[in-house]
Amino acid sequence: MDAFIKTEEQKRLIEKINELQPVFQEREAELDELGSFPFKNIENLKKINYHTLTLPKEYGGQGYGLYEFILAQEAISEGCGSTGLSIGWHNGIVLEYAENRHWQGLTADWLLKEISKGALINTLATENNAGSPTRGALPRTTSVIDGEELIINGEKTYASLSPVLDYFLVTATNEKEEVDTVVIPRGTPGVSINESWDMLAMRGTASHTLVLNHVRIPKDYVLKKHGQAKPKAMGWLLHIPACYLGIAAAARAYAVKFAASYVPLSLGKPIAETPNIRQAIGEMELELSTARHLLYGTIERYEHANNKENLNEALNITKIEVTHKAINIVDKAMKIVGSRALSASNPMHRYYLNVREGLYNPPMEDMIKAQLANKAIESFSKQNVHQ
Repeated sequence: MDAFIKTEEQKRLIEKINELQPVFQEREAELDELGSFPFKNIENLKKINYHTLTLPKEYGGQGYGLYEFILAQEAISEGCGSTGLSIGWHNGIVLEYAENRHWQGLTADWLLKEISKGALINTLATENNAGSPTRGALPRTTSVIDGEELIINGEKTYASLSPVLDYFLVTATNEKEEVDTVVIPRGTPGVSINESWDMLAMRGTASHTLVLNHVRIPKDYVLKKHGQAKPKAMGWLLHIPACYLGIAAAARAYAVKFAASYVPLSLGKPIAETPNIRQAIGEMELELSTARHLLYGTIERYEHANNKENLNEALNITKIEVTHKAINIVDKAMKIVGSRALSASNPMHRYYLNVREGLYNPPMEDMIKAQLANKAIESFSKQNVHQ
């Protein structure tokens, strides 16, 4: 990663996170348990003010952009993938606001001030059996006006970071069949968490179900109204492949260390000196370097683009390709370590499971491939018309 650090500020940021990596890796075994969550890791990150990384400076934040955010996310995830993905949602959503200023003024003002004091947020849009919001599903969670209040009812799944969230940003269908995003403070009566997260991968994200039972909030807690301009591009979602690349980097480091130190009696030298292992290590290095060049190259293009909407295809392709390369790297690392990689006491089995979760985070691969196919076919059809 050092080759992609460009400034002294970035270097200092990554040095702070690198100091936390060993303790994050030591604690990660605790996240094999159902209902687990990396509370101490989040506390450590808040102590270095990581929760304000992308918060605009006028609100007391550090005001970092996408490049620094993704560098940091990869480094955190090399220590603990669940920690990286969880905190990534918070900082990414704040970065989206910093780039677009698309929240309701007064509501945004007090929420951002709360974040500067340590509050954590996440947007919750997915619902059980309702389909993905990225596929156009209308929320079954409802928002009904009652005098000066809104009454919210419904459930939201995949509530990552749920044990420590202070504010839930919830999409809800209003009485006009329009979708608004409302802010719900954690301590509001009627708010509860159903600990439903039983996935084998990324257990530590604690992506449980938020239950909203006749929850009353002030009418002005609407953060985004239906019809407001939406961000034209969401570069912050690159925190997702950055997380899985960090996991892959951890698997690669473990495999290389193992290969350099494991000396079978039948061989009499470290397995790293054998041609097939050296070939496997070389392939890992190539995939890791290629993925980073793609990831950080896309970010640089995004940050310098006058029209970020033109980068949507590049963002989608980068997510898919970096995630697949991360999976390939972990698979190669598993082969180097051998059968002991599947031991419950070996971190490799977590890397193997966790990296595959990236296949199910947005944007979804089948949708992107369909878009690319449609574009290719349309382009070919136009050529035939003009011939």
